[in-house]
Amino acid sequence: MGIVGNLLILFLCSLCFYLFVALVKILHKLWWTPIRIQYLMSSQGIKGPSYRFIQGNAKEILDKRTVARRRPMDLSNDIFSKVEPHIFDWMNSYGRNFLQWYGPQAVLVVTEPELIKEIMNNKDRAYPKNKAQGYIKKLLGDGLVTSEGEKWAKMRKLANYTLHGESLKSMNPAMIASVEMMLARWKQYEGKEIEVYEEFRLLTAEVISRTAFGCSYLEGQNIFEMLMKLTLLISTSSLKIRFPGISKIFKTNDEIESEKLEKGIYAAITQMIKKREEYVKAGEVDSFGSDFLGLLVKAHHDADMKISIEDMVDECKTLYIAGQETTNSLLGWTVFLLAVNTEWQEAARKEVVQLFGKEDPKTDELAKLKIMTMIINESVRLYPPISGFERKVAREVRLGKLILPANLQLTISNLVLHHDPLLWGEDVNIFKPERFSDGVSRATNNNAAAFFPFGMGPRACVGMNFAFNEAKIALSMILQRYSFTLSPSYIHLPFQILSVRPLHGIQIRLYPL
Repeated sequence: MGIVGNLLILFLCSLCFYLFVALVKILHKLWWTPIRIQYLMSSQGIKGPSYRFIQGNAKEILDKRTVARRRPMDLSNDIFSKVEPHIFDWMNSYGRNFLQWYGPQAVLVVTEPELIKEIMNNKDRAYPKNKAQGYIKKLLGDGLVTSEGEKWAKMRKLANYTLHGESLKSMNPAMIASVEMMLARWKQYEGKEIEVYEEFRLLTAEVISRTAFGCSYLEGQNIFEMLMKLTLLISTSSLKIRFPGISKIFKTNDEIESEKLEKGIYAAITQMIKKREEYVKAGEVDSFGSDFLGLLVKAHHDADMKISIEDMVDECKTLYIAGQETTNSLLGWTVFLLAVNTEWQEAARKEVVQLFGKEDPKTDELAKLKIMTMIINESVRLYPPISGFERKVAREVRLGKLILPANLQLTISNLVLHHDPLLWGEDVNIFKPERFSDGVSRATNNNAAAFFPFGMGPRACVGMNFAFNEAKIALSMILQRYSFTLSPSYIHLPFQILSVRPLHGIQIRLYPL
């Protein structure tokens, strides 16, 4: 055969061996491992929808969500089956804890309060955050929401400094100025219908721009628009499972668009960072600033902190999204509930007028808004901005009576517990702010897992106080000037893209006082 023939045979044998090894690895990941985990969990009494090759249950989840969005609800607050229809259906079929599949990845959905507390408190560091991948990675990067270990601790410290104490109080004038801008727009809608969810999106974007980045919404508008487009791509594409590795060869239009948006966001944020550096370099200002962006830039230039440009971009993206999305959801649903339950709207207005009269809310007086606090707590119980949290199992561990294998993903639905009649009573879906008249602990019978709209444990949302402050200021200023009712054109259909949103907006009738 000769040397060439022998080399050809050797090449073909090597190729066959390589393909055989690759096939074994693929089958191990896509078939053997899922079947083994399904058997392991089933032997412990954990059932769930069957694993489907490559796709898992992604298509079933997507189909259930699509069907749920087709039909509006009545004005009930019983939104569990609309926002998380797959969890609603499978929990009723398989029990409070069940196994589902995101592609070949096993996901244990946990809804038992005691197990959730153990996971979220993560005392033995057995349940870290999932590493961001795909579209979420492009949206949030490796920022505060997704990072772990020393990097998370470092960034959490910076965020704590920015969003608590005196730093938080110093933001209130900017919040008030932003609300005044919004209310100036509202004058044209007096006696008419206004869609407030979009109004609150603009407001919360303006607030986060002013307080964290020292600019206006118009200056950061390009960033917000790109982040919104990327968020919508998550909604349409996150449950479309592709064969492993195929996206490296063939990219869909959504993948191409998401990469373009990611690069655009990176360029826009790095331009903001360079401006801060240039102002200091030119002697126009003597520091990078005391807002969040300024602290990031200062940390970048501190040799001990070792914060890279990529780190700064990821943290800016995280704060843009988290600071805007959660407060937007909180404000929108609270106004919806007050438009339906006008007796509570009047009680809140009376409290605001007693404290502030017609003047702007005073920083030191916000904590005295007891009725407002009760209303906001009940609003985020019924409509939590974030309906669930993700964790993973770092190593084989015992959770309650279960033995969980390493790399198992965990989904914790706070929406389930917030709407659980065993925890809240048979009137669980009724808007009753008086539940919180003696505080959160009394309302939950000291069960932390009954109410955690912003998470719990060491990874609880660092911006919760920021969101509550902004909401109290905005609601107070609205109630001083207007009464409102729900418009007949409103269509009640909550759904989830990152936060719990109204699919068709929130329309109210606005009446000047």
